Amino acid sequence: MNILVLGGDGYLGWPTSMHFATRGHEVLAVDNYLRRTIARQTDSEALIPTPNLQKRAEIFEAVSGHEVQVEIGDCTNYRFMERIFSEFEPDAVVHYAEQPSAPYSMIGYEEARETLNNNLNATLNVIHAVKEHVPDCHIIKLGTMGEYGTPDIDIPEGWIEIEHNGRSDEFLFPRQTGSLYHTTKIMDTDLLWFYVRMNDLRVTDLMQGPVYGLSTPEADMDDRLVPNFHYDDIFGTAVNRFLTQAVAGVPLTVYGEGGQIRGYLNINDTLQCVELAAENPVDPGELRILNQFTETFSVNELAEQVQRVGNEMGLSVDIQHIENPRQEPEDHRYNPDNSGLLELGLEPHYMTDEVVADMLERLLQYEDRIEEDRILPRVSWNPETEEEEASEPVS
Repeated sequence: MNILVLGGDGYLGWPTSMHFATRGHEVLAVDNYLRRTIARQTDSEALIPTPNLQKRAEIFEAVSGHEVQVEIGDCTNYRFMERIFSEFEPDAVVHYAEQPSAPYSMIGYEEARETLNNNLNATLNVIHAVKEHVPDCHIIKLGTMGEYGTPDIDIPEGWIEIEHNGRSDEFLFPRQTGSLYHTTKIMDTDLLWFYVRMNDLRVTDLMQGPVYGLSTPEADMDDRLVPNFHYDDIFGTAVNRFLTQAVAGVPLTVYGEGGQIRGYLNINDTLQCVELAAENPVDPGELRILNQFTETFSVNELAEQVQRVGNEMGLSVDIQHIENPRQEPEDHRYNPDNSGLLELGLEPHYMTDEVVADMLERLLQYEDRIEEDRILPRVSWNPETEEEEASEPVS
């Protein structure tokens, strides 16, 4: 197939591009370096140095013999997108081209506007480029489990049947998020569903949980092909922060009481899920929603596992609870369904102690590059704590 990867320089976009290329597909990776630009602006650069997208593609071809084509351009520019879609004629487009940080979206007006503008316009441009130039193209959109929030009922895969006054119908599951970034993802889904109904588009919306991991078969061929690893409070996940803090000898900072539960998956499972979606396209006029995670953990469980494994490796790992800078429930029900991808053939990788130890060993090579002041929260949108120093330990 011709596979177009938007956001091809990202943590997931680059491994996805290599993954499809090694399987014989024609791959075009597109990026405008927005994530790298924001990382520089917020002092949140990745821990491990990574070449730019063009250089990565050259290195990958040299070590693998497979090509990833590269275009540098802005997905919010419709004329650019129109040219890409009409010339490359993708069979599937993997849409990662969004500002991916919840904290960044909550800094202030300019960051909120940039998040809203980038994410919604990029998605709108994907839709119209497909509609006007390659109407049979399968749109594979990266959503987020954060769209659902933490409702007090079980979470289905996108759709829920409602009975009211003796009648029933199926609707998108009601969604309530905790950041503007996550709200733009809800809007993405609504946009996609509108155009699926109006124009018979083919769309798979992957509601992904936080991803962890540095090792993929392709990235392991050369250290310069490693995915971007962010450990800061803007782009870093809880897993990345904890791993980095363990290596640096800094207490693992658990936000609030640490009861927040989310669904996680290994980066190799993200690659599997996207490939399974591409190999099993939906029919025209169908929006398929799949919950993309393999296991659930509370923040406390993650911290305790990193602490246990780190101490077994001779690191001195402590855990410290700090005021939660986010506005989110910390004691909640969380029971989402994730059967769809398993039925398509997903073979999960789990977060074993061996996997955690391998990530810690990898990060120890870059211990001298860790800047501790990037880890503690610099952005707060919890009205109960925003007047306080978010980095002060809970007494």
